[in-house]
Parts: sequence; structure tokens; C-alpha cells
Amino acid sequence: MSNASQSPLPPLPASDRPEVAARLRDALLAASFTADGLLELLGAPAYAALARSETVPALRATRGDTPLEMLVRLFLLQQPVPHARLAEVLPVDCLESGWLARTGEDALAATVDVRPYGGPGGEDWFIVSDLGCAVGGAGGIGRHDEGVVLGVGGASTTLAGITVRTPVATALDLGTGSGIQALHVAQHATRVTATDLNPRALHSTALTLALSGTAAADLREGSLFEPVRGDETYDLIVSNPPFVISPGARLTYRDGGMSGDDLCRTLVQQAGDRLNEGGFAQFLANWQHVEGEDWQDRLRSWVPRGCDAWIVQREVQDVNQYAELWLRDAGDHQGDAAEYQARYDAWLDEFEARKVKAVGFGWITLRRTSAAVPSLTVEEWPHPVEQPLGDTIRAHFDRLDHLRDRDDAALLEGHFRLAAEIVQEQVGLPGAEDPEHVVLRQNRGMRRATRVDTVGAGFAGVCDGTMSAGRILDAIAQLIGEDPVLLRDRTPAQIRLLVEQGFLEPVR
Repeated sequence: MSNASQSPLPPLPASDRPEVAARLRDALLAASFTADGLLELLGAPAYAALARSETVPALRATRGDTPLEMLVRLFLLQQPVPHARLAEVLPVDCLESGWLARTGEDALAATVDVRPYGGPGGEDWFIVSDLGCAVGGAGGIGRHDEGVVLGVGGASTTLAGITVRTPVATALDLGTGSGIQALHVAQHATRVTATDLNPRALHSTALTLALSGTAAADLREGSLFEPVRGDETYDLIVSNPPFVISPGARLTYRDGGMSGDDLCRTLVQQAGDRLNEGGFAQFLANWQHVEGEDWQDRLRSWVPRGCDAWIVQREVQDVNQYAELWLRDAGDHQGDAAEYQARYDAWLDEFEARKVKAVGFGWITLRRTSAAVPSLTVEEWPHPVEQPLGDTIRAHFDRLDHLRDRDDAALLEGHFRLAAEIVQEQVGLPGAEDPEHVVLRQNRGMRRATRVDTVGAGFAGVCDGTMSAGRILDAIAQLIGEDPVLLRDRTPAQIRLLVEQGFLEPVR
């Protein structure tokens, strides 16, 4: 690893020079060093390559002498820039305050990676991470010390996309890293607490928030919920934890350091007591698929009492694939072959000892509820979805509340509306008079598809909120010549499924 990735960080913005970050931000914006500015300068292919930590296309696109090209070379490509030229673009105290360091007699280099990041409302944000660690998660980022701070990767953007974004009073970002979740949450939470076991990560988060022009968070050092005081509770908890199931805790940013998937289990189980009524806790996690055990039952056992839960498995890898993925993430495949083999063996030994045959990855959402019987959904959904999903997840729990409070009679008295962008597909042999089956498909949110009978398809097609479900079924019964009482008896289960999965929306 290059020593640069452990360079001293610029001082905290709450110290004696809080105005430096503000002046640096103004200078970056003036040079169009933003997500939109980068895309325009580099072009889509080079911009996408940079997100994969591939720098050659960006180097080719920044051979000029404009302020933006210099800043890209300085902060994103870790190239030295002439002191005299840079002094025309950035405040002079960036050198004195540690954002820059001298290299040679007349050049400056960045001490940290400063990466433009576009907020959901068009905000211009900047993520501060260690040099060479701008892209987080499995992606072959190479060999680094265990205390390095990663930037924004696929996992962190996934969590940001699924988080429920309703305004809240209190929020907790557990394992904040470079501060991306805290940055998002600060837009809709009155008070934000961010924790991390790594003090360097807390420092980076403070810099990220300051450089992004966002109010500071309450930063606390410690593992899991240890930094949470007494009876503190929250309206929202988010965490992209070090969920990797590995032998040991070699890399702080990714390895949980507990046996198997115990870190993720502990995090989920302890979250229930830290949630206010109606509050959400949302995590990314890995979990073991153990021989002779149903993986869904394993996850159900994690859910704390008094919480609804929706758990979605997005991906499954066999133990060989999983070990190879994270060995490459650490750069072990680029080192000594014997050492690589020994580490590979160690992973497989651990999995064999625990009878683990595969590892699942996905999302876990909890919601604190006072319901006598909380709802619990564990499912596998590896198909493409539409991000952001926060509104879809919130609506899922709202619909469950609606269904939970109504028996079949009350359900049939209710009014429903077909959700937006639902299409119907009829599947059958060419030339057949009737389809073999009918499928309803969503083009938004989870993008589900569900098979329905002709009654279900007809029911969904006329749901516009004006007629009760019972009246619609009576009309269908008359059309198909069926006893309306029998149809009312057998259809509520199908209606509940269509509501639960988001094809139908209750009209309140």
C-alpha cells in the first residue's frame, strides 16, 4: 500500500479554522468541480470508468490546463499540480490547513480524495476519503491498512437508495465511514448521530459534512450501539456495517470481527430497543446459508420483538465465489501466490467448520410497531428494481397496516386503485382462444410480476377507487355467471396479495 492512503487528515472543521472548508467548497464550485461538471468534462465512458477506480480514461481527458482539469488530476487522480497554477484556483490556506502537501519544489498533491457527489435534490456534495480508496466495497481496490476510510461504493449507494426519507427528529448512522449516509440523513433529520469504531472515519465524516455545506453531526467513537447513551432512541437508524463474513478482522472497513454472521445478527437484534414507535432501522447485511437450515428461518430469528420486518435477499454466492470476491477486494490476488492460497484455505476452513454452503446478501428493514402480531416478510428478489426505493419501502409497511387492521368483510368494503404503470401480460399458445395464465407486471418500485386468474385480472383492471371491492366482485360474478357469495368468499386472499405486493393501493 502507498503511504499516501494514511496521510494525516486535514484538521477537523470544528477546530480553530472552520472557515477553510467553506472557502475550499466555494473554490471547487466556482471551478465546476461537481458531479455534473465531471460528467461534462470527462464524458460518460471515462466518468463511469472513474467510478470503477479506472483512471486512464480520465487522465487522457484532463491533459489541458483549465481549473477543472487541474482539480480532477489533483483530488481524483492523485497527480501533483504546479503550485503557482493551483494558487490561482484554491485558497492559499488549503496548504496550511492540510488539504494539500508539497511534493518536490514547485508542486502540490492532495492529502485526501475529494470526490464530487450529487445529492438527490441536485445538491453538490463532496465525499472525503483516503487516497486510493474512493470506491468502496468489493472492487479490487487493492492493499490498504486496516484503518483506511473508503469512499462511496455500490453498497453505500444501495443503502442510500432504499432508506425511507420522511422527516424525522432523530437519526443514527451506525458505522458512518466517510459519512455518505449521515450526509443524506441530515437533509431530513433534525439531529443526526454518526458512530464508527475507526476514529479516522469520524474525522472523514466531519470533513465530508463541512465540505458539503451540511450541518455537523454528533460524532461518537465505538462499536455497534456502544456509543448510544442510556435510553437514547431514534426515529431512523441506518447502517452499512462491516458485514463481510471472514476469518478474523483484518480490515476494519469490511470485516465484522465476530464469528460468522453474528455481527449482522447482533446489530439487527439490538436495533429494536433503540427505535421510537413507528421508527425505521435499515441495514445491508450478509448471512450464512447453513447446511440443514432454512435461511429464511435463520433471518426470522434475528428480528427483535415489537418490530415489523421486511428482509430481501438480493444475491447468493457459494463459499468459493464469496472468498474470491473479498480476497480480490483486499488485493490479495496481486501478492504472493502461497499467501493467497493460505488465506483462501482459511476462509474455506471457517465455512466448513460452520457447515456454511453459501452466503446471502440483501436488505433488512425494521419498523417499530405496537401491533399485537407484527408482520414479517422474508423473500428472495434478485431481479432489477427501481432506485430510489425509500418511498416503495415506506408504502409497503403502510399497506401492511391497512391489511392487518381489516378482516375479509372490511376488506371488501374498502376501495382500491390500480398502482401506476402496471401492465397485463397474457401467456398462452399461439392461436389459443384463452390464455394459459395472466401476469400483472410493475414497471416501478420492486418491478414485481404476479400471476392472477381472470377474476383477479378483471378486478385489478377496474379498480379506480370509485367502487368498493365487494361491488366490483358482484359485477364480475354477474358477468361470468358465478354465485356472488362464493366469489366474495374465495377472492379476498388474492386481493390481499395484490395489495401487499403493491399492485393495488388502498384509497383512504
